[in-house]
Amino acid sequence: MGIDWKKYTYPDLYDELIDAKGKPRTIAEPLARQLANMDPEDLIRLKQTAELAIKEMGVSFTVYDAEGGSIDRQWPFDILPRIMGSREWTVVDKGLKQRAKALNMFIDDVYHDQRIIKDKVFPKDILLKSKNFRKQCVGMSPAHGVWAHICGSDLVRHSDGNIYVLEDNLRVPSGVSYMLENRQVMKRVFADLFSEYSILPVDDYPSQLFDTLAALSPRPAAYPQVVVMTPGIYNSAYFEHSYLAQQMGCELVQGSDLLVDDDDCVYMKTIEGLERVDVIYRRVDDLFLDPEVFDKTSMLGVPGLMRAWLAGNVALANAPGAGVADDKVVYAFVPAMIKYYLSEEPILPNVPTYLCMRDDDCKYVLENLEKLVVKPANESGGYGLLVGPQSTKKERDAFAKLIKADPRNFVAQPTLSLSTIPTLFDGKPEPRHVDMRPFILSADQIHVTTGGLTRVALTKGSLVVNSSQGGGSKDTWIIDEESI
Repeated sequence: MGIDWKKYTYPDLYDELIDAKGKPRTIAEPLARQLANMDPEDLIRLKQTAELAIKEMGVSFTVYDAEGGSIDRQWPFDILPRIMGSREWTVVDKGLKQRAKALNMFIDDVYHDQRIIKDKVFPKDILLKSKNFRKQCVGMSPAHGVWAHICGSDLVRHSDGNIYVLEDNLRVPSGVSYMLENRQVMKRVFADLFSEYSILPVDDYPSQLFDTLAALSPRPAAYPQVVVMTPGIYNSAYFEHSYLAQQMGCELVQGSDLLVDDDDCVYMKTIEGLERVDVIYRRVDDLFLDPEVFDKTSMLGVPGLMRAWLAGNVALANAPGAGVADDKVVYAFVPAMIKYYLSEEPILPNVPTYLCMRDDDCKYVLENLEKLVVKPANESGGYGLLVGPQSTKKERDAFAKLIKADPRNFVAQPTLSLSTIPTLFDGKPEPRHVDMRPFILSADQIHVTTGGLTRVALTKGSLVVNSSQGGGSKDTWIIDEESI
């Protein structure tokens, strides 16, 4: 007996696969039909096949414990994909491009004329207290006016069926390699469905990424020297760093592999001598990039790297200072940025956000902590959150003290009813909450991945989808509806 979708129960929320009447959504009918004809044992076997493939491919990530130790874990993956139609995705694609364009215009503005502040659209105090504004970058003009070349924007669907942007990641966003590997695993597990569906590809991302990086090169060359700079093997995203370098045909380097000469050019040490580097896709945080400018104790960076970048002799992606827009307080102003810089209405809405730096907002947040999700302005990976409905009084009291001590550092949002999706447990589907992180590449052109990394909360009822917090992932299928 296969899956009986009538017995698939989920809260009164939007489910990505099954509609409110308990029937598969039109776009998901072929998948639901195949699953309905499969016994739980068949599904368990397919799941084991996927896990074996992930092990063979060496797909892993690193988590850190409270004592500072690290553990490599196999990438958590669920074989039931998330499916979305190309018509809906077209709107998402346009909305993400609009957002990336406005964010880059904002970053460029705050390091130059600060028109948005002078016109009182964006409060000056937010910038003055920004942890990621780099005064060393003032006056710099990266190629094409783009600072955040790789952006990962997290999308959620609410119970109203609408898609919202939850946050933007513009410093060193990770996860794209897992999106690519998820697709390879699914092609092994559900090969027949790939012939039945017309699934838009994601495999061209490495070539798009290389083209984006190559477009930043300060030297005219048919094939510029592009390198991926990693903090090293102990970084939680090292798998991704090495994977992307290999896929692009680029060298994977650490800071010790590079040097800056007296002419402020960057060179890579090779067995054949020094070779000039044109573009660095850096996966090292700003503060560790250059011990001459930032953290003087950093062993991860390259002395003189900022000099070379400011002189225009090397391109850095993402540009130092781009993190000024990777701030959950700044996020609240993105709709205003879109209107200000582009004279357009936002295509994708923000989640309503309370800024604790505002007295009225702070008062409301403190009085309603049990209903809200409270976030530090600059944390990532699901750390430092307070999920009000799942919190204890002790936790809420502790957060209240933190908010009162530093209101600028906290925002709050309503606890959204995130959409659910069938996820396999012992061969049976159970609803779990999901979000999605598409990746936006910006240089002389803007590209958006066709889909993204769908992250799933594997714990029943949990809203935290991050792998570092016990979450997993799914392949995301954007189906070409014109072919159906």
